[in-house]
Amino acid sequence: MTARQSTERAVVAKRVDSGTAATTEIRELTRAAGYEIAGEITQTRTEDPAYHMGEGKIVRLSNVVAREEATVVIFDNQLGPYQTYNIGNKLPTGVRVIDRFRLIIEIFGQRAQTRKAQLQVELAELRYELPRAEAKASLAKRDERPGFMGLGEYDEGREEDIKKQIARINDELESIEETEQHRREQRRESGFDLVALAGYTNAGKSTLLRRLAADLDIDENEDRHPDLDTTAESEDRLFTTLGTTTRRAEVGKREVLVTDTVGFIQNLPHWLVESFKSTLDSVYRADLVLLVVDVSESVEEIREKLVTSHDTLYERNEAPIVTVLNKTDAVDDDEVDRKKAALSALAPNPVAVSAAEGTNVDRLSQRIDDELPDYEEERLVLPMTDDTMSLVSWIHDHANVESVDYGDEVVIEFEARPAIVEQSRARAGDLVGASA
Repeated sequence: MTARQSTERAVVAKRVDSGTAATTEIRELTRAAGYEIAGEITQTRTEDPAYHMGEGKIVRLSNVVAREEATVVIFDNQLGPYQTYNIGNKLPTGVRVIDRFRLIIEIFGQRAQTRKAQLQVELAELRYELPRAEAKASLAKRDERPGFMGLGEYDEGREEDIKKQIARINDELESIEETEQHRREQRRESGFDLVALAGYTNAGKSTLLRRLAADLDIDENEDRHPDLDTTAESEDRLFTTLGTTTRRAEVGKREVLVTDTVGFIQNLPHWLVESFKSTLDSVYRADLVLLVVDVSESVEEIREKLVTSHDTLYERNEAPIVTVLNKTDAVDDDEVDRKKAALSALAPNPVAVSAAEGTNVDRLSQRIDDELPDYEEERLVLPMTDDTMSLVSWIHDHANVESVDYGDEVVIEFEARPAIVEQSRARAGDLVGASA
């Protein structure tokens, strides 16, 4: 799926059971998909089974669409297949009706560059379509008339075909994940700690990634280290980074790989989260997770996002989680302190930073160093051979070497990740055995 060639005009719509219908996020999503917003209709009332909104409000929506010459209506709600059909019948001919989740899938499709991302989009589309196919099948058993209330002709094998495609994609995604997991283990064995950035869209994760890796000067047109994927952008857009973006950084004495992933968004159904769960595997399998939130938002918004993020992360994650209150440049110190206190139960001992200005990023780096697994100290006594020199060189590349004494034997003292220490001991044992 690619971005449309010309900008379409869209009217956004939202219904809530009570309170005020906030449209900030759906407007951002609409713009992220490449639409121009031509109007907005909201309503506070219980859901109408036939039209979602009241029929009178749908008539008003139709009038706005006609007046603004819009070609699409985007609901910040989940619409049933019959509701979509009924609303479409009230709108000018040719106007499309898209609900919130269909829009999100469309955005993902525009951003999907890798095979993994494309498979996840296809999986989400199939999971979106499956209940609609099931609705046609159910109606077909009761009504033999063609068309099924505008839902299209019933294909008897479509439901089963969708299920088979879902199974095929899951198998391919599992194979891709096995390859990526092997790569992560190779990185660990090479002495890297794995740090993952998580959080909602527009919290500033991509900017923070670049700030943490600011010591790197990467020319996008040059060959890159295999551990460096495409540099993350930091546009004020949702879903700029659909796939994962990994960059290398130095944190104290450590070599760290920091990975940014697609941002969370609110009110996603389980089937949609499930479609993109493999994107979060780099979070689940990290040594440390930085949960980035926008401190300029209200306490209520931050609290809701933290709760949802914790539900997602703690499902499979075993690594420690550090909350990062980003965008301190947008609020004063008193407000930051007030929000820290209000959120202390969900975010104990957070780190407040401004990724945009670099404020307190050094303090965050120190916190990362403190939270990551402790290094082990080791002292090896090795025979003086050519193979020993090769091992000493390898230890220099993968550990922090404190000292090396060369004499009749080589004595090397260093500290490193447990996996590196274990490998060093094994190789040292082989050298000692070979020289005996």
